[in-house]
Amino acid sequence: MEPFVVSARKYRPQTFKDVVGQQSITNTLLNAIDNNHLAQALLFCGPRGVGKTTCARILAKKINQEGNENTDEDFAFNIFELDAASNNSVDDIRNLIDQVRIPPQVGKYKVYIIDEVHMLSQSAFNAFLKTLEEPPKHAIFILATTEKHKIIPTILSRCQIFDFKRITVKDAAEYLKYIAENQGINAEDDALHIIAQKADGAMRDALSIFDRVVSFSGKELTRKAVTENLNVLDYDTYFSATDLILANDIPSLLLLFNETLAQGFDGHHFITGLASHFRDLMVCQHQNTISLLEVGEEAKKNYLEQSKKTSPAFLLQGIDIANDSDLKYKTSKNQRLLVELTLMKLASINFDGEKKKKKTLV
Repeated sequence: MEPFVVSARKYRPQTFKDVVGQQSITNTLLNAIDNNHLAQALLFCGPRGVGKTTCARILAKKINQEGNENTDEDFAFNIFELDAASNNSVDDIRNLIDQVRIPPQVGKYKVYIIDEVHMLSQSAFNAFLKTLEEPPKHAIFILATTEKHKIIPTILSRCQIFDFKRITVKDAAEYLKYIAENQGINAEDDALHIIAQKADGAMRDALSIFDRVVSFSGKELTRKAVTENLNVLDYDTYFSATDLILANDIPSLLLLFNETLAQGFDGHHFITGLASHFRDLMVCQHQNTISLLEVGEEAKKNYLEQSKKTSPAFLLQGIDIANDSDLKYKTSKNQRLLVELTLMKLASINFDGEKKKKKTLV
C-alpha cells in the first residue's frame, strides 16, 4: 500500500503556469527572466498558503535552467532554504553569508530562500544588510513573509517587493474541480465553492479541507457531506429562514432557529450567516453586481429566484438589524433571546422596509 500524500504536496505547482490566482506576479517574474532584468533581492509577501514559497522554488529552478539542455535537472544543490522561524539568530545569518561567497558548481545562480523572514532578530537583520545590498553576482535572495510590517525599512528598501493576493473563491473552486476530476471524484460545484469559501483565500487550506472531506465522503462529494463535515450551516437553512421572514411567520422562524441550535450551531453563527445571506440577495438584484456572488451554479439560481421576492429597502434594513445583533451578541446576558428578538424584528418588516406598526387608538 502506497503512503498517502496530501494534495497540497501532490499538486504543488512545478511551473509558473500551474500557480493559481497569481498571474500578475508570475508574468512579471517570467518577463524579468526573459529580459535579464531580475533583481538579486526579492521579497514575496502575502497571506499564508497563496504560493509564496512555491513561486520562490519555481523561480530558483527556472533561472538555473536558462541555457541548460537537461530540463529535468532540479538544481537542488543550488537552492538553499532557511526557515527564519527557527534559525533567527545572528550566527545563522553569518553562516549563510559565509556560504554566499562560494560560487555554484552547477548552473548560474545560488538561490537563498528565507521563509518567515520577519522572525529574524534585529541583530540578524543588521548582519544581513550589507550582503543584501551588494550580493555576489551568482547569488539571489528570495525572502518570504506573511507580515511585511514587521520587516525593518532598511531591508524593505533593498528588495523588489511582490505582494501576493488571496486566492479568489472562483479560482480555488476551479482548481479543486481539476483535482477532483484527476482523482476520479464526482464533486458538486456547490460543495467545492463551500470548501473554497471556508479556506478564506488560502489555496493550501482549501486542499487540506478537500482531503478531509474526501476522507469523510469518498468518491461522491456532495454539498450536504461538505456542510456536515465542516460544521457550516447549509444555504437551505437561510433560504428557509428568509421565506419565513417574508411571510411574517414568527412561530415557524423561532422553531427553525431552535432546530439550528439543536444541531450544535450557536446563535452568533446563525445571525451573521443570515446577514451575509441578505447581502448575497442584494448583490443579485443588479446585473453588474451578480459577479460578487461567490457560490456554485445551483445555489446561484436559488439566490436569483429568492432575490426577486425581496426589495432593496427590505434587505438593507434586514442587514442593519442583523448586524446590530452581531455587535451586541458578545456583551448580551441572554444571547438566545437577543437572536430571537432580532428574528421577530426581521419578520415584522414589510416589503417597503418599514416596520409594521399597529394602529393606535386616539
